[in-house]
Formats: sequence, C-alpha cells, structure tokens
Amino acid sequence: MARIDKTPFEAEVTDLTHDGRGVARRPSTVPGEAGKAVFVAGALPGERVMAVQTARHRSYDEARTVEVLHAAPERVDPRCGHFGTCGGCALQHYDEGQQILAKQRVLLENLERIGHVKPGTVLPPLVDAAWGYRRKGRFSVRRVEKKDKTLVGFRESDPRFVADIAVCHTVIPQIGTKVEALGRLVDGLQARREIPQIEFIAGDPDAQFSGVALTIRHLAPLSDDDRSALVAFGQEHGFAIFLQPGGVDSVHPLWPEAPRLAFTLPDWGIEFLFKPLDFIQVNAGLNGRMIRLALDLLDAAPDDRVLDLFCGLGNFTLPLARSVREVVGVEGEAGLVARARANSAHNGIGNVQFHAADLGKDLSDQPWMREGFDRLLLDPPRSGADFVLTQLPLKQFTRIVYVSCHPASLARDAGYLVNEKGWKLKAAGVMDMFPHTAHVESIAMFEPR
Repeated sequence: MARIDKTPFEAEVTDLTHDGRGVARRPSTVPGEAGKAVFVAGALPGERVMAVQTARHRSYDEARTVEVLHAAPERVDPRCGHFGTCGGCALQHYDEGQQILAKQRVLLENLERIGHVKPGTVLPPLVDAAWGYRRKGRFSVRRVEKKDKTLVGFRESDPRFVADIAVCHTVIPQIGTKVEALGRLVDGLQARREIPQIEFIAGDPDAQFSGVALTIRHLAPLSDDDRSALVAFGQEHGFAIFLQPGGVDSVHPLWPEAPRLAFTLPDWGIEFLFKPLDFIQVNAGLNGRMIRLALDLLDAAPDDRVLDLFCGLGNFTLPLARSVREVVGVEGEAGLVARARANSAHNGIGNVQFHAADLGKDLSDQPWMREGFDRLLLDPPRSGADFVLTQLPLKQFTRIVYVSCHPASLARDAGYLVNEKGWKLKAAGVMDMFPHTAHVESIAMFEPR
C-alpha cells in the first residue's frame, strides 16, 4: 500500500459526522468529478482549515486539523488541555448549545434516512450540567517506562495509548481532580504492571465514605503492602476500594468492610442500592430529568398496567410504580433483576414484578408475555429492540415510550413500528447524557394510528 501523503492541505468544512469530525472534500483530479470525502478531526462546519491526512479508505479519508484558517463563530476554547489527544471527548471546541443541536440533527437524519419516519413533534433538547457530570466510567492504566510513570486515564484518540492527564473536567470533581493522584498510587504499587484498569462509580455520600467506589482490576495477587497502600488511599480520599482479581463475580470490598453504595431519586422518594460494576445512568442530573420526561410522555393512568423492558435496576420501573396500578420490569442480567427486586422491597414498593429474560431470544414461554398491559416503556442497549418488538402483541398498548442510546437502532425500530405495524411517531427528541462527546441519547413516543 502506498504511503499516505502527509503534505498539509486546505479544506472547507461543510458538515459534522456522527462522531464529531468535520466533513470536507478534497479536490478531484478528474474534471467535473466530486472530490473524495475526508473526515477532519478538530474541524467544525463553516471553517476553513489546514489538515493532514491520517488514514485512507475506499470511500473516504481521515485527517486531523493542524491550523484553523477561518474559525466558525461557534468555536470555543476547550476547557481541557488534553482535548484532541484524549479520546474521552470529541466536541469541547464546539459551543455547548450547538453540540446538542448537532445531536438533534443526527437523530432526525437517522429517523428519516434509516427509518423513513418523521416525528410529529420535535421535543426540546433535554440538558443538565455540562461539566463534572460523569459518575461512572473506566480508566485505563498503563506503566510507560519511557516516561517513568504510570498513566491513569481514558484512551487516546489512538486507542493503543492511554492519555497522560492530570484532571478530567467531565468526571465528577471528587474523582476528576484525583486522576494524577491515582497514577501516583498505582505507580507506587509492586503490582503496577498487573493493573490494566480502574472503574469508578459514585452514589450519594455515606457515613463512612464519600459515596465514590473504585474497583481495581488486578491480574496477579496483591501483596500486603499494596493492599495497605490501597486502603490508605481510600481512607485519605474517602473512596471505597474494591478489588477484582477475575471476572465480575470476583469483585469484593477491600475497604470499608461493607461499603453501602446508593443513590436517590428525591422526586419519587426512592433510594437505589447498587454494586460497584452495576449499570447506572452516567449523568445523575440528566437522569432525573429523563425519568420525568419519560413518565410524562408515557402519561399512564392510575389504573394502568405497564411493561418496562430492559429495566436494569428499575431506574424507570420504581418511579413509575408510584403512579400506576402495576409495573412489570424485564431485564436480561439476573444480578440486576435481583437488585431491582431488593430495591423494590427496600423502598416498600409492592406493585412491581421483575423477571430475568434474554430479550434477544424467543420469549414465547415467558409467562409475563401472556399478561395484559396498557403501556410500554423500553430502554434497550445500542443494538436496539427489534427482536423483542416483533414478538410483542403490540395492539394491547395504547402508548410506547422508547429511550435510546443509539439513534440508528432507534430509527430502525421506529421504521418497523410506523411502516409495518401502523403506529405514529408522535414525538422525539435528544437528551444530553454525555456533553462534549458525540454520544446521542434520545427518546421517542409512539401511539397507534
């Protein structure tokens, strides 16, 4: 393969890709022929930039910005000095108000191009704090001999490398300001080359610690000195420390002896207890707003029976149970179902059922499938809900609310509901669960025709 020409070239940027890069075209050598598309990292629509090619593909090339010749009025100075190197963010150079509008365009384009549908109403974008919001995540860890230090952080744009960062402004401050300290901690351990990652999660403060838990993945047994160092770090910063020597089931507390991880939804008087590797929504402020919006769109009556698919810990199930006759939650991961049941008991909520079932497989033998429901709420993973939707007796529902973390799968499933099953896409909109990233969270509401 021929080497990539690294000669800088000028590019006029006309659009933004779904992952936050500028779209331009290189001039064609063939008269009258459109130039090849090039996706330029660090460039925004309306800009003229100097760029250097970084990769070649059949239908498009990749490049990075080396100089902005003409800046778009929406360009802002990134807060983080590591922006452009660290892969944790893609849009810090874009005005926050423009970021969410770009995500709205992604949603609407996907709905039209993939699903061939348009919402009757475009909901106002749902936003919350744009900084210090990330309460769950995973830092990669790597000892770098050339730098004589251990790096803790997110992967770089080139995922082979770990970003050398001291502070992360998108992570909640209790953790985001301690990234450098985490690096020093691991660098001082005998097992520093045997620790590939540290997961963090945060709930509400507890009497013993701050509510922040770190799970240290280690590929070899830890010495007594290393364990003591981890305990001391946890005590100093108020972090619960968990160890993970193997799979998910191997996770166990190091300090305190029995940490209590919990977060509350004050609007519904609910407290969720969870484990350190459980899925919880990353953005606590946005989560509360999202639940309220989902329940408003569902508009369930006090006598309704609601089916909540991909329910997890019961993030929507338990708030919904406060206002309807009964909610049935279904989730594929048995551990989350057990915690959901425990949380319903913990909160004294008796009008819920939880079932464990793989929603990507045949559900005909599931007893809950034969029960009658009035409304459907679903919050599937990136792969969407196409298989389970084909199995449900959809005519029983008077309304469907679909929460999505991937607009393409939502668009596909919306196309199925509208074009094959006769539903109407009454409303859809975006929610900024991950500001400064290209991740698009959205919500849609359907009604029968």
